[in-house]
Amino acid sequence: MSLTTAIAIYFLIWWIVLFAVLPFGVRSAQETGADIPKGADRGAPVAPMLLRKAIATSLIAAALLAALQGYMVWAG
Repeated sequence: MSLTTAIAIYFLIWWIVLFAVLPFGVRSAQETGADIPKGADRGAPVAPMLLRKAIATSLIAAALLAALQGYMVWAG
């Protein structure tokens, strides 16, 4: 697999994994009992933890890409 192909596949895997990871640990203001400012959505997350999720997504995507690369080498 060429470097360009690996980067493109990593990018695709990263976005797919991101959308799978985003809902983990999200609590809305209504669920936590926090005050909801006027005009705010009741379902908006209090602390979305986006940096933590981006790091987790990057690690998972790297592991999946490594597994794919290993399979491609093994399969010939």
